Amino acid sequence: MKPFTGNFTRQEALSDGAIAAALKVLKSGRLHRYNSVPGEVSAASRFEAAYAKYQNARYCLVCASGGYAISIALRCAGVKYNDAVLTNAFTLAPVPGAIAAVGARPILVETTKDLVIDLDDLEEKILHSGASILLLSHMRGHIVNMGALMAVLERHDVILLEDCAHTMGAEWDGKKSGNFGLAACFSTQTYKHLNSGEGGILTSNDQQFMARAIIMSGSYMLYERHGAAPAKEVFDNIRLETPNMSARMDNLRAAVLLPQLELLDKNITRWNERYKIVATILAAVAGIRLPKRPPAERFVGSSLQFLVPQITADKAQSFVGANKALGVELKWFGANEPDAFTSNHHSWCYIKEQQLPKSDQILSGLFDLRLPLTFSKSDCRQIAAIIAHCHEQTLSKEVL
Repeated sequence: MKPFTGNFTRQEALSDGAIAAALKVLKSGRLHRYNSVPGEVSAASRFEAAYAKYQNARYCLVCASGGYAISIALRCAGVKYNDAVLTNAFTLAPVPGAIAAVGARPILVETTKDLVIDLDDLEEKILHSGASILLLSHMRGHIVNMGALMAVLERHDVILLEDCAHTMGAEWDGKKSGNFGLAACFSTQTYKHLNSGEGGILTSNDQQFMARAIIMSGSYMLYERHGAAPAKEVFDNIRLETPNMSARMDNLRAAVLLPQLELLDKNITRWNERYKIVATILAAVAGIRLPKRPPAERFVGSSLQFLVPQITADKAQSFVGANKALGVELKWFGANEPDAFTSNHHSWCYIKEQQLPKSDQILSGLFDLRLPLTFSKSDCRQIAAIIAHCHEQTLSKEVL
């Protein structure tokens, strides 16, 4: 089997337009989020306006990181010290980390074999925990049935905050992911759908919520300069009672995001073409299971997950190693120790230990594959062939 020689962490270069926008900001010296001349609209404000329009949201705030956006959203939704906040067991560390950062208690909800939140377990934990907020992580771009979810939340008067780090541009039944709850948080970290190195976006249609978020982001008394903010009078009873946490994005990062946003929908098509190639090949391999993608879900295939049910830990490590020897980087969610960005709830020692047998069983056989746009369609066919080959050589006799 010929090894794959591509790089799984190499992103596409920024466009000439993004580079030119960055140089314009650098040459001006006006990198700070509020450093603009009279009559000028800063890059941060222009991107807020552009993203609000793309998302079909009334208000938008750009932040220093996706995790910061989540923390601000939790605070502005009313989360206080020691409050219980529901979230997915299957997610990445910044999500429970943001809950812990505001002094709240993450209550982890089981996941299903299709990698979405388990609605039966969610309802049970709403009743037992008394939590009034769900921070829903659309982990790795898998979207739960949003109609069924909203019915559960409305039945129990639970507020929804959406973590859309992996669903920027995605939709459920024709409605943009992020437009179902009180607010949505997005990421522009290098491996997400827009790349500013690090960064976050917070959107909402609630004027009181967004006014608090803008003041909290470090607007001082310059909130009227924001690109997608509530009216000035909304801030009257908020501006002096809300702490400044200096979390708004700078002009340099916002400048490189504006040209990328124009290409987002085109890039979603490109990601999904690559996803379909790999998924079609792996779906034909006996012993490998892909999560179901419902017709109502317009997902973004920037990564792909598959399960090898009943695999042992030793065999999972051998499978990852065999792929790595042939140039394919898989991440395994069942490992006891965190590996780069990949971890599970057993290593989140800053939260109370929780029993999640269903999620543990699923994660023990779950593998993750990054699909950067630097990969050609031919690359994707080769990658899928290597995974299938390694499965045959390493696992088939044990798991079939």
